[in-house]
Amino acid sequence: MKKWFAMMLTTFLLVGILAACGTSNKKEEGASGEGEEKKVLTMGTSADYPPFEYVDTAKSDEIIGFDIDLAKAIAGKLGYEVKVTDMEFSGLITALQSNQVDFVLAGMTPTKERKKSVDFSDVYYVAQHMIVTKKDSGIKKEEDLAGKTVGVQLASIQEGMAQELVEEKKIAMKIENRNRIPEIVQEILAGRFDAAIIEDTVAKGYLEDNDELVGYVIPVPKEEAGSAMAFPKGSELTAKFNEELKKMKENGELEKLVLKWFGGENK
Repeated sequence: MKKWFAMMLTTFLLVGILAACGTSNKKEEGASGEGEEKKVLTMGTSADYPPFEYVDTAKSDEIIGFDIDLAKAIAGKLGYEVKVTDMEFSGLITALQSNQVDFVLAGMTPTKERKKSVDFSDVYYVAQHMIVTKKDSGIKKEEDLAGKTVGVQLASIQEGMAQELVEEKKIAMKIENRNRIPEIVQEILAGRFDAAIIEDTVAKGYLEDNDELVGYVIPVPKEEAGSAMAFPKGSELTAKFNEELKKMKENGELEKLVLKWFGGENK
């Protein structure tokens, strides 16, 4: 009798363990998109780029902005939730390559060099670039940067543009980079930078907040302008996001986001 009871107890325990394992596997399958639980995509960004992505510290520590709304809108249509991860702009492509994030939205321009490392969606927003400086600096155009110290964000399209001004247009200026846009603006106000090259949409906010600053647009070829979403090479998400982005362009949803965050028509 005792032997029979022990055998039955062992059987019940084994069934319980197998059932628990089955439950665990179902949860894991759900998290990876094979079960009923909602799938999660990790988005990499650099939250220092208003109105694309930033934190309004007066209200909360949540990352908000145009890119955040766009990512959540497209991902939601595809059945995903979005987890936003903030990091230095210079580390975003590396994060994609090492699978730390599933995609990147950070006002990133799809340059030829970047396309060697990651795949890009279609362009979702087109902007221009601006020289930001103090009112009394005497700087109004590219040529005026000769002999000056110019700030740019590390690994940004503006850093590449500054290098081109030196190498191709032979404008002898000193280029200094920083990880965050607020750091660059502070360097101008402190007199350590004579000017900076910043995307016009982003620069607009700093010009409105600082009476000492002015901005001048730098003309650039159309094919070198614009922001796109970045994905790991060969990711199936690229085509899926492109399809939904196209629909948002056609049905007016994208334009509504542009009006919400930029207060004017998309350029």
